Amino acid sequence: MDQHCPLETRLAHLSPPGPVHVPSNGEPFWRHRCVFLTGSMTMATGGMSSPPSVPRHTNRLINEKSPYLLQHAHNPVDWYPWGQEAFDKAKNENKLIFLSVGYSTCHWCHVMEEESFKNKEIGEIMNKNFVCIKVDREERPDVDKVYMTFVQATSGGGGWPMSVWLTPDLKPFAGGTYFPPEDGVHRVGFRTVLLRIAEQWKENKDALLQNSQKILEALLHVSEIRVQGQESPPPSKEVMATCLQQLSNSYDEDYGGFSKSPKFPTPVNLNFLFTYWALHRTTPEGARALQMALHTLKMMAHGGIHDHICQGFHRYSTDQHWHVPHFEKMLYDQGQLAATYSRAFQISGDEFFANVVQDILLYVSRDLSDQAGGFYSAEDADSYPTTASEEKREGAFCVWTAEEIRALLPDPVEGATEGTTLGDVFMHHYGVKETGNVSPMQDPHQELKGKNVLIVRYSPELTAAKFGLEAGRLGALLREGRRRLSAARAQRPRPHLDTKMLAAWNGLMISGFAQAGVALAEQEYVSRAARAAAFLRRHLFDPASGRLLRSCYRGEENTVEQSAVPIQGFLEDYVFVIQALFDLYEASLEQSWLEWALQLQHMQDKLFWDPKGFAYFSSEAGDPSLLLRLKNDQDGAEPAANSVTVTNLLRAACYSGHKEWVEKAGQILAAFSERLQKIPIALPEMARATAVFHQTLKQVLMLADGDSSGFLYRQLPFLASLERKEGKATAYLCSNFSCSLPVTSPQELRGMLCP
Repeated sequence: MDQHCPLETRLAHLSPPGPVHVPSNGEPFWRHRCVFLTGSMTMATGGMSSPPSVPRHTNRLINEKSPYLLQHAHNPVDWYPWGQEAFDKAKNENKLIFLSVGYSTCHWCHVMEEESFKNKEIGEIMNKNFVCIKVDREERPDVDKVYMTFVQATSGGGGWPMSVWLTPDLKPFAGGTYFPPEDGVHRVGFRTVLLRIAEQWKENKDALLQNSQKILEALLHVSEIRVQGQESPPPSKEVMATCLQQLSNSYDEDYGGFSKSPKFPTPVNLNFLFTYWALHRTTPEGARALQMALHTLKMMAHGGIHDHICQGFHRYSTDQHWHVPHFEKMLYDQGQLAATYSRAFQISGDEFFANVVQDILLYVSRDLSDQAGGFYSAEDADSYPTTASEEKREGAFCVWTAEEIRALLPDPVEGATEGTTLGDVFMHHYGVKETGNVSPMQDPHQELKGKNVLIVRYSPELTAAKFGLEAGRLGALLREGRRRLSAARAQRPRPHLDTKMLAAWNGLMISGFAQAGVALAEQEYVSRAARAAAFLRRHLFDPASGRLLRSCYRGEENTVEQSAVPIQGFLEDYVFVIQALFDLYEASLEQSWLEWALQLQHMQDKLFWDPKGFAYFSSEAGDPSLLLRLKNDQDGAEPAANSVTVTNLLRAACYSGHKEWVEKAGQILAAFSERLQKIPIALPEMARATAVFHQTLKQVLMLADGDSSGFLYRQLPFLASLERKEGKATAYLCSNFSCSLPVTSPQELRGMLCP
């Protein structure tokens, strides 16, 4: 699911008998009715053409706010946004629906647009035979998840762009990911797929409708997550041990991470390992957990997935070594990694990790921040190599030739081996080669030929020794090299910036800033988190209804705009914003954030809780266009909302005294019990939350103000019995609403927390 670039195209649909794909985990229910046309992916020839100055076509997507939908507003395809107008047209004209789902910084979405959606003949086929709908998966994760569940179930894989064919009543019957435009020796082209499906609708309509109903019923069955009988939360000791073992088995001892390639940052794995270590500090298993997490974080920071010149982290690495990335940058990665590197610094005391945190937050503050306080969603992988270029190329903004670096860094280095230039030192340290350092295996369409992706190849000591330098001098030399390359990069055309602002991802970023502020003792970071939270309250919250909104957009002249019909918040928006508000309260002790968090938790319960099967649905009830109400069961690039909400509920109970939230947390764990006990590696954040649930939570109450009329005092009456000692800031360590004797020194408090 994390792969945005699918490795093959599979199509499941009704057709005359042919080869049937049977997944290794058993025979699927659709075996006798579905045929899979499998084709190897063809790579794009170069990048994207520059758009014509006067568009030949304009469709109704021109009225949307989503950057992704606007990218398709001038296709010759008669695109509709997801909505009643498109559904009515399909029913009135008895037409199939072609649903295309992607997002604005998705490389293969760009490729499919260039090859197929901008093709006039293919557009005519689409318009004649289908009602064509475009969905931005970041705006509508609910729609994306329903149909991705179908694509994964029928093909064994998934990714974006997602291509799905639906009956007029929105039931899926055929699907895949990226399709090349024309047939090849071992592949089926998009044109052929369109024509075959149109033919099927004419010839076998009744069978197709019948089959789509069977598929829907089966999807309802396999996607259901509910508590079984009187099931209780699983025991944390076994869940934690199994999760550690499964992560350890998939761990790359050399380069860190939990797969060979592609490699994703997966902060959820690292946070689990930190929690395991915290609970087992003196054991070999605890030491192993900490070593895996810290080594992975160091290798990522040294790798090409980390932008050494303009900061931040790219989406994922295409190879085992964290070297050649897929170059897009996502807000949700920056937010989670800022928090994870902050924890690494807190645990290890190693300034290396603090420097990475500062690096990430510099990037977000400079490049992903709206002047009103919110955070933008993403930066694209593709850009024009020069201002004169007519085609975009992946990574063009980030890569270098050896010649470019030599020209930028010609200075002789004083005190080094004779003849050494700054370029020599820089190129050695960052693995730059004259002919480029990207393997052809990582560059299938030769966009990076002769280019270099910077990666730290040597320790500072080894690089210094290579050139006869004192080790202490190297840092300043490398900083100067990075500064000059940064200035040169600033002259290049920038990649597309997705200026959509999402409540959920802003929540993750607020947590990153708040936790970094605490760990690094940087008030500036806490203030930035507060500014973003105020932005959410102003632009993505409706005080009249008490509900969150999903998205808003940067408008003309840097205004903040909302779509004509605002998209209501989904479960993940509530969960990540509530988490952010707890983090911000704990960083600032500003009680208004705590009060808002608890209000949102009540609203989340009202909108999404499943009283029969337990846990929260991802979307609220009442939308007839959604065939399934799902519960995400995987912690991936982002943690599953139910995983994070377990900890949210426990925090909410501590701050409010509402014991029913503890009960709800246990019911979520019970609903996911089987998965947690068998494959907790799929839910490392929930496995971590299982341990939190079974531990007695400790509250550290800081009573510097003693304001008995404040929100916290109204929530927790027992606080009235606590008082400030000798006029000093006083801390009480409490659990189950009973408290220790007061302490007034950090040393005493540390001793109580870490006996």
